[in-house]
Amino acid sequence: MKSAIEQLSTYKSVHLNRKNIRTHFVGVPMIIWSIALLLASFSFKVELAFINNYFGVEHLSFTLAGILSISVLIYYLILSFPLGVMAFILFGPLMWSVHYVVNLEYHVFIAISVFVIGWIIQFIGHHYEKAKPAFMDDINQLLIGPLFVIAEIYFLLGRGKFLDKSITEKAVEKRRVFEQKKVQ
Repeated sequence: MKSAIEQLSTYKSVHLNRKNIRTHFVGVPMIIWSIALLLASFSFKVELAFINNYFGVEHLSFTLAGILSISVLIYYLILSFPLGVMAFILFGPLMWSVHYVVNLEYHVFIAISVFVIGWIIQFIGHHYEKAKPAFMDDINQLLIGPLFVIAEIYFLLGRGKFLDKSITEKAVEKRRVFEQKKVQ
């Protein structure tokens, strides 16, 4: 598994323009929320007969959104514990809000609309950047996008100065190589 510095520097190499980064502060949460809303539509129950005798709990309900959220959070915690905690703090309420909207009659329409608008915002940012989105070369970068937003907020709060410096230096070098290849 690549380190947080390696993955975030790859992502940041096509996200050096401040306007592009700002669009990601809006677009990425919109995309995450819309996907979570769609995945929250799929739920299932696990019967807990043995626990019911002791605690009165008959079943637990899970959604695909919850399972994916927990899986991604664990991945982020493994990559960087401080950024994983920050992801939980910032994206936790976003995920929680999905459980209220999923019960609305038109939640699928809402999710698709927010998803499309989020991507439009992302591509506007990449127009400023004059570089294609990172996931076009590495699909794993779709998982790193939210962590990038978390990291940028973390750095704006004055935290992780060494991490920020390491990521940025590596990103600038990767971008330089990318630009040289483009010219050739």
